[in-house]
Amino acid sequence: GLVEVQEEVKEEGVGHVAMRNLFSLETSSMETITVEKKSRKRHIRESADRLELSKKVSTRAEFRKKQNSDNLTHPPEFIVRPRGQTVWEGKTVKLHCTVSGWPKPRIAWYKNNVVIDEKAHPDKYTAESNYNMHSLEIKSCDFLDTAQYRVSALNIKGESSSVATVVIKNGFCSEHGVTFETAIIDSFEVAFGREGETLSLGCTVIVYPTVKRYQPDVLWYRDGKALSESKWVHTHWSGEKATLTLVHLNKEDEGLYTLRVNTKSGFQSYSAYVFVRDEEVELEGVPVAPLDVRCHDANKDYVVVTWKQPAVEGSSSILGYFIDRCEVGHHHWAQCNDTPVKYARFPVTGLIEGRSYTFRVRAINRAGVSRPSRASDPVTAIDPHDRISPLLGVVPGEPTDLVVTEATKNYVVLAWSPPAQRGHEGVVYLVEKCVAGSECWQRANTGMPVKSPRFALFDLAEGKSYSFRVRCCNSAGMSEASSATGDITVGDMLDLPAAPGPAVATRNTDTSVVVSWGASKDVKHLVGYYINYTVAGSDVWTPANNKPVKGTRFVCHGLNTGESCVFRVKAVNAAGYSHSSLESEAVVVKAGIAIPGVPSGVHLMEAARDYMVLAWREPVVTGGADIRGYFVDYRTVKGGVGGQWHELNPKAVTCTSYKAENLKENLFYQFQVRAINMAGVSEASLPSAALECKEWTIAKPGAPHDLHVLEVRDSSLVLLWEPPTFDGRTPVNGFYVDIKQAVAGEDWKGVHEKATKLKYMKVNGLIAGRSYVFRVRAQNLAGVGKTSAVLGPVLALTMPGTHEIILDVDDDGVISMIFECSEMAEGSEFIWSKNYKTLTDTSRLTIVTEGGKSRAIFNAPSLEDLGIFSCEVTNTVGVSASYTLTEAGESLSHFATQMAMELLEKGRVRFWTQVEKFTTGCHVDYVFNDAIVENGEKYQMNFDKNSGIIEMFMDSLAVTDEGTFTFNLVDGKAKGSTSLVLIGEGKATPHLVKSTEHGIVLYSLITYHMEDLQVGWLHKEAKIAHSDRVQCGVTGEQLWLKVNEPTEKDKGKYTINICDGKDGVKRFCDLSGQGEEPTHTHTHTHTHREMYRNKLIEEGDRARVVGGLPDVVTIQEGKSLNLTGNVWGDPAPEVTWMKNDRELVSDERYALKFEHGKFASITIAAVTTTDSGKYALLVKNKYGTEAGEFTVSVYIPEEEKKKE
Repeated sequence: GLVEVQEEVKEEGVGHVAMRNLFSLETSSMETITVEKKSRKRHIRESADRLELSKKVSTRAEFRKKQNSDNLTHPPEFIVRPRGQTVWEGKTVKLHCTVSGWPKPRIAWYKNNVVIDEKAHPDKYTAESNYNMHSLEIKSCDFLDTAQYRVSALNIKGESSSVATVVIKNGFCSEHGVTFETAIIDSFEVAFGREGETLSLGCTVIVYPTVKRYQPDVLWYRDGKALSESKWVHTHWSGEKATLTLVHLNKEDEGLYTLRVNTKSGFQSYSAYVFVRDEEVELEGVPVAPLDVRCHDANKDYVVVTWKQPAVEGSSSILGYFIDRCEVGHHHWAQCNDTPVKYARFPVTGLIEGRSYTFRVRAINRAGVSRPSRASDPVTAIDPHDRISPLLGVVPGEPTDLVVTEATKNYVVLAWSPPAQRGHEGVVYLVEKCVAGSECWQRANTGMPVKSPRFALFDLAEGKSYSFRVRCCNSAGMSEASSATGDITVGDMLDLPAAPGPAVATRNTDTSVVVSWGASKDVKHLVGYYINYTVAGSDVWTPANNKPVKGTRFVCHGLNTGESCVFRVKAVNAAGYSHSSLESEAVVVKAGIAIPGVPSGVHLMEAARDYMVLAWREPVVTGGADIRGYFVDYRTVKGGVGGQWHELNPKAVTCTSYKAENLKENLFYQFQVRAINMAGVSEASLPSAALECKEWTIAKPGAPHDLHVLEVRDSSLVLLWEPPTFDGRTPVNGFYVDIKQAVAGEDWKGVHEKATKLKYMKVNGLIAGRSYVFRVRAQNLAGVGKTSAVLGPVLALTMPGTHEIILDVDDDGVISMIFECSEMAEGSEFIWSKNYKTLTDTSRLTIVTEGGKSRAIFNAPSLEDLGIFSCEVTNTVGVSASYTLTEAGESLSHFATQMAMELLEKGRVRFWTQVEKFTTGCHVDYVFNDAIVENGEKYQMNFDKNSGIIEMFMDSLAVTDEGTFTFNLVDGKAKGSTSLVLIGEGKATPHLVKSTEHGIVLYSLITYHMEDLQVGWLHKEAKIAHSDRVQCGVTGEQLWLKVNEPTEKDKGKYTINICDGKDGVKRFCDLSGQGEEPTHTHTHTHTHREMYRNKLIEEGDRARVVGGLPDVVTIQEGKSLNLTGNVWGDPAPEVTWMKNDRELVSDERYALKFEHGKFASITIAAVTTTDSGKYALLVKNKYGTEAGEFTVSVYIPEEEKKKE
């Protein structure tokens, strides 16, 4: 029982404790909740109290700040932001904004983040700022004005900006689903004409697709104003060619001409400036003609004539102007003023109502009167107010609104409003004047009735003050006088403009300079500015423009490259010219340096798991300076959406490829490239396609890259490239070069059959004036890989002033190579290379550079120096040249002319050549078939050291004389040789074989060549087909066969068949293939001129050069060269002068004459070293042709050498 009782007590105790704990927990929870509610309320009240206290503290702090002026400043803030707009093309857009800030913010407008210079383009932009309200006006909007425009406000406290988008809609739409594309080609360049001449401008317009009976709208503009057909302007559209013809040019025709082609899908336009020079004055010192004569405010008997002052005042300042008038339909010009007027505005009175007049203006100075200006457009003398039928017998009322519209020291012009009431026959006006301070009114028009509400008073005393009034009268009576004007002092109301700000000249192109200046201050009725220039050191100023320009920036064209010019500017208004601005600093006329263009063609060269190799094409426009490097940016692409761009290389890479590392496998990336030169960084290229970072497993090699050209000439160039970064499964073992002309429809052709292991190739056989594109492919054992990016188009043309590397030997026998450049730019350097690798080893060569000439001196010539030496000039347009050394040992050729052979009288033979430079210790070894021959009965030798001519004579030729004749020249350390090969059969006329850089040439010369002469070439008794590699032809008296890049297949017997229709001659030549194979090196085995005569047709009266021309002409630089050749032929021959196988034309450099059908002369004034070369006088008639050849060598005096 005791145990049970204890258990019950225990259970009760446990239950009691549990209940007690439960109630205790609920009570505690209630208490906690009650406390939280009280704390939240108190917290709210306390927060409100703190907020009120904070406001009081802030207000007190702001009040204290206002007491200190330094604390009033605050950053800019936009109150009203500019809003984006969409407008039609041709409309005007105005962007507005309101900005606050202290100090007053400085406002700048930007277009696509490029600052807008409204002063440089006043015809396009106008920016205004008034009372914190700012605006930008964009005039005559076109599609190119579509952009983001940003306005930036800046002060010392900070910067704020706002952006607005402007969209220009062209108003064109596709019609019937056709979208037209327009291209303007063969466009006109900056043109120069002279007054009185006729000038035509033209462009070829291509509209694609061609739709029958649809023609675009072709419009011409001058300075933004549309031109229409007139006496002076003719336009023509042929369907392909748009032509504008300006008849009888005047200075009014000077300006910016624009051709605009409108189609249903849009428009294309092209612009260029036309300059009009003044016509030669008849009397030296007189001014040139004024321009832009116009008529204003025409009435019954009165008109105001205005004009613009000319750019050239002559030998003295302009004293004034005479105004002439001519009635339309008549040819008599009457002078309107007896005394010259200085003001470029004149009221002409005394006109007859209802008649039409034209006006012209002449300027006068102390030397005389200028030619008259172009006549104004016709104007008719009619009162614009006289349109209401008058009332009969009514006394007119008084005139009203009398004002003085113009007041000069020569005249005063009054204007008023006619009375409301007029008589039946109209009214006349009586003008009265009164000297200030008196009450005496005098009639001013006693001898001239005034019918128009305008009147000009002359013969007033300068400096005196007058008041004026007007009455009107008719047959019914006279009106009361009008209200008098205030006192008017006779004198010019318009002041001369202030001088413009200093002129600043900056380089632009090789023939133009950009001139900018500060606008004239407080000038009224500005007509424009004239820009003059002079060559530094000269006092002769030449106008750059003959029509005033309104802006403060002008491009002066037509300057001479390399001259140092100084510029100045003067303003002009109706009152006259301002003083000239401060002269600019002298600037050399040459192409300026600008930011380069955009790289292109970003593509993938190689890919792996964590890197990709990229390549791209260099910019077409380098900005006048060498590209110093490239920056590459990348971004990831997910789901076709690109991320943010990031920079890959903080330091620019110098080649056109880059290895992007630390990429993630299987992700897609895009890349863009920017170029940098000394002027800055270009815009980014177009992004590449999305490229996946994934390892390549291709067996064939990737594409070569970094293609570029050097030594561009009329018929050849050197192409260089870098091997692919991805070799494939096996290493690259060769390259193939492909070429095609840059015209539609051309196919790619291989330059060579066998792969080359070199990373450069000289491409020959180009046609001068044509453009070509190139590509390169690499091969390995698996095959030929991808083609490189296409390089080009490249124009095959030898640029004017091009120099070649010259081998020189001085009196001490020191051998050197010399290269000159006449187009040195700022920062240009000479870079010498061997086998197209930059020279780094100075132990073999010493480079000495002075100005535009660089000399590479051989320290110790040896076999190690054989190879191709090239020199490139940086910061130029591809100025480069090369020279190939191929002779054995220390042999370095320096022959001036080719070794030649001539047949003399009685079968005597002469071998000869000429040495360009040599020392007194120079001697010659005469060699026949590797054996030295001596002076004796068979051979007679002579070396004339005055002229440098080496000769060897033989009495006759025999079969045993077949072989190789060689002149070996030894001059100190220098050696050289030239050879001639005779191949023949028995006593038949031998052939000549010459080795060139392209291959081999076989030829034979005949007495003369007729057009109907038949010539055939055979190889191994099979007729030779003409191709790009094997060519044949006739040059003068030479029949030749050229084999480019000869192979083993080209060995064997060659035959030439010659037939004139009756008789025939056959000659043979066997090529064994022995000797040097000329592939890519330039040999110095010189060409030879064979003078063996094959009499194929009778002599007749064929064209001949019978004398007068020397073999060699040596002349000092700066002297004048005049040569006359005596020619013969019946009929009289056609005469052509040639230099280095290129035809010469008569111009400022060469004066070519052919007189009396017998004497042909050439004159070169002030020869230079560039005039050295081979010349020929080529004569031709129907019986044949003949060439008289000679060599011109121009040397520099020793004194000048020492100065250099």
